[in-house]
Amino acid sequence: QVQLVESGGGLVQPGGTLRLSCAASGRIFSINAMGWYRQAPGKQRELVAAFTRGGTTTYADSVKGRFTISRDIAKNTVYLEMNSLKPEDTAVYICNAEIGVLSTRLYWGQGTQVTVSS
Repeated sequence: QVQLVESGGGLVQPGGTLRLSCAASGRIFSINAMGWYRQAPGKQRELVAAFTRGGTTTYADSVKGRFTISRDIAKNTVYLEMNSLKPEDTAVYICNAEIGVLSTRLYWGQGTQVTVSS
């Protein structure tokens, strides 16, 4: 069984900074891709940033230049550094990972709330 556990969400003022963490644990043979999605009330879940299967990074246009995804491969952990936060960044941020070798599966975390408000 694989678990993704997020941490680091909270309330921050516009222009502020938050750092999210997501740690994968359990029977992990290979993490092929891992990243962050977000879902705001009444909106569809959207990709924020991720490490792709090839190891490159991809970002939503709305966060480019403000958010940075990084990882610690040895710890099966990804981080999301969020700078210059805006009220429209308010959402539940959810970690996602594609794990497996011959047979792959997508896993989701429980999510962590990020609220940007003065």
